[in-house]
Amino acid sequence: MSTHVLLLAPSANRVYAEAAIDLTVAEVSVFAQTVLPGRIRDVAATTIAGLPCVGFDADELSTHDIALLSNVSSTYALFAVAGPDLLRPIEQRRLAWFDDDLITIPKYAGKTNEQFTHLLLNVTLLSSAWASSLVEGGLRVLDPLCGRGSTLNQALVYGYDVAGIDLDGKDFEAYAGYLRTYLQRKRIKHKLETVPVRRNKRLVARRLTGSIVARGERPLSVDVVHADTTAATDFFKPASFHAIVADAPYGVAHGSRTAGAGLRRSPLQLLADAVPGWARLLRPGGALGISWNVHVARRPDAAEVLAAAGLRVLDEGPYGQFRHRVDAAITRDILVAVKP
Repeated sequence: MSTHVLLLAPSANRVYAEAAIDLTVAEVSVFAQTVLPGRIRDVAATTIAGLPCVGFDADELSTHDIALLSNVSSTYALFAVAGPDLLRPIEQRRLAWFDDDLITIPKYAGKTNEQFTHLLLNVTLLSSAWASSLVEGGLRVLDPLCGRGSTLNQALVYGYDVAGIDLDGKDFEAYAGYLRTYLQRKRIKHKLETVPVRRNKRLVARRLTGSIVARGERPLSVDVVHADTTAATDFFKPASFHAIVADAPYGVAHGSRTAGAGLRRSPLQLLADAVPGWARLLRPGGALGISWNVHVARRPDAAEVLAAAGLRVLDEGPYGQFRHRVDAAITRDILVAVKP
């Protein structure tokens, strides 16, 4: 058995950087509990030459183990401790169907920290029945509050099919425009089109659909709808997603909109209205992961909403260790639940 350390990547967000070490300990602990049981143990914060790291003990890491740990959200480098003053670097095997700039280029007010988006996706996927497929691609992920597509882009980097829904027309247009421009600039083969969705001769939504062929691999599907998330089951088939990942409204700078009504739903009311439909879209064994501001919805109340939709809330061990401060008005937490 030997000691290993993950050196954390620097974060442009100072507040998130302060929370990153504890969040990474919790995230690696989820890896240890789900896809690396008995393979790594004693996960804890440590330092190397004054730099924040996450350490753990492990037997000889397999190629698959390294591939998994390479995709921890804040990982910058992975080392084996070879002596008191000696670190042996381990070559990482990150999933990268696209360059990181697919995620980092967009800059806009209210954008969720990219490392946190990555963490939320990881923790959700690891909690599903397809955890072992994390680094194999081929999964289908829905963000039912997709905004300008940060989660969708991270899922594309992983080689997943993506779908989203959001009521903000400007966000829908911004994501469609950005994705087209990015793919054209990178000369990546793709076919995307925005089409109206009509029912009974009435326009009910707009839809961005198509496929992307990245680096000669199989085509990835994109399906994003401009509509209210409470109507998600009108646009997507039941039991069609392996994971649903949502950054819920914080009740400060964000909200849920209904056409002509402005900002009307509280975050908790939004979840109560939308989660039953989201749950129907999950495959059995699929996982739902949400982040939200605990100042506007208590954790037990949010957990009750998920349980009422027939989901099993994971609330023990590392799953209760993701709470962290974002700013004076926002303390963010994560809830993960699985569909039996």
